[in-house]
Amino acid sequence: MPTPSDRSPGPVLEPAADLPGPAPGIAFAGIGDEAGGDPADQIGALDRLGWRCLELRTVDGRAVADLGAAPFAALAADLHARGVRVCCLDSRIGNWARPITGPFDTDLHELEILAARCATLGAPAVRIMTYPGDGLGGPEWRRRAVERVRRLCDLAERRGIVLLAENCAGWAADDAERMLDLLDTVASPALGLLFDTGNGLAHGYHAPALLADVADRVAHVHVKDALPGPAGGEPVYTVPGQGRAGVAQCLRLLLKHGYRGTWSIEPHLSLLPHRRDAAGSGDADGFTAAGEALQRLAAETVAAARPEPAAGTGAPG
Repeated sequence: MPTPSDRSPGPVLEPAADLPGPAPGIAFAGIGDEAGGDPADQIGALDRLGWRCLELRTVDGRAVADLGAAPFAALAADLHARGVRVCCLDSRIGNWARPITGPFDTDLHELEILAARCATLGAPAVRIMTYPGDGLGGPEWRRRAVERVRRLCDLAERRGIVLLAENCAGWAADDAERMLDLLDTVASPALGLLFDTGNGLAHGYHAPALLADVADRVAHVHVKDALPGPAGGEPVYTVPGQGRAGVAQCLRLLLKHGYRGTWSIEPHLSLLPHRRDAAGSGDADGFTAAGEALQRLAAETVAAARPEPAAGTGAPG
């Protein structure tokens, strides 16, 4: 494995300068279906926040890759007409429903579709996960996961997009050493990390501690917050800054490491996509409340990160 000094910093997905955000090089965004299934609800929630950047996962309850040609064309035209940029398409590749023992052709097919849709939307990236083991462990799980991600990255490079491996489900989901191993072994300019601030509570680790080891390789951020669930159960999700996920600490770490990219809210206040029984539906009020909370928290974090002016350099009295 390369030493830290040999490692490439990985892809940088710096947003357009005209997008609203807390600091130069950072934009606010949100995963649209957390506000509602209908595209009008998703765009309307952005309007309420004054944001112009959307992350797409599902539309009208259908994954982006599953939309028919006509509905997708209508969506793309609507986003363009409303001046909304798309920062990322969230795939099902390697997620909790697609373990390492499942057919890989399904993921390759989905990525082919999403790569073409990225080109239409001007989206630079696709979110993936890194394949739950489904009973497979040890070196064989690693070998298969790394090989699949390598093949996905080969396709992504040819299509001019970046794959973002999230700290959610899979071989490299909750361990910094594995994340770095994946990046360094695949060694593709089309592979970066997606860090979700709220996933530590759900998966049993301290998010800021993990982020400290990989912050310089993070290309995209999901922001959510939560409180520990009763009796160790499902976390109770909150707006950013009101939980115990360490969101402010994570944002400080990202600023310290010179992060440039998007801070995208995934509130989980009413929609839990990993729940197969009762996932819920999006809620525009909860989405905007989470966005407003992130704006406040981000403003405080950015202000605290600014260096104090040197003595004697202030404005004359």
